[in-house]
Amino acid sequence: MPNFTKDAIKRTFIELLDQKPLNQITVKMVVEECGINRNSFYYHYQDLPAVIEEITQEELERIIKKYPTIDSAETALNAVVDFTSEHRWAILHIYNSVNRDIYERYLWQACEYIVNAYAETFRQTYHISDADRRVISHFYKCECFGLAIDWMNRRMESDIRQEISRLCVLTRGMTEEMIRRSSES
Repeated sequence: MPNFTKDAIKRTFIELLDQKPLNQITVKMVVEECGINRNSFYYHYQDLPAVIEEITQEELERIIKKYPTIDSAETALNAVVDFTSEHRWAILHIYNSVNRDIYERYLWQACEYIVNAYAETFRQTYHISDADRRVISHFYKCECFGLAIDWMNRRMESDIRQEISRLCVLTRGMTEEMIRRSSES
């Protein structure tokens, strides 16, 4: 029964976030919409930011399961966009709130996982030092994070997948060149 209650709280919270800014949502609203009492909410969560934290952590775990290996930069970048696109208003409401850091932390972790999974495909094929792998991974993690943040700052109104696709065309071969240079030095 506790999992059902927690799932109902999270689902209701996301539904409310899809409709209104975070600062207009209260625990009272969530419990009324769920049909539970406040004690049930506080049994599972300390406050609304704790709900956000759990939702984002679960989403990161879902991405990791969905993409156990990443075979291209485009797949990697699109993986970060999936959940964000599905719940555009909820994400924007969190992003534009005082709890922005929770989403940014999730986004950073998602980018880190995805880039490291992508880097692992090269590591198995090419000899590359751990130091160079970290530098290259950090570069792409920052790129991935920056693209997502910029897209959110533009209220997610552009088609980010087209931008990702075009970026991948323009940078094709860049990763391989970095790896080649690493193995030569």
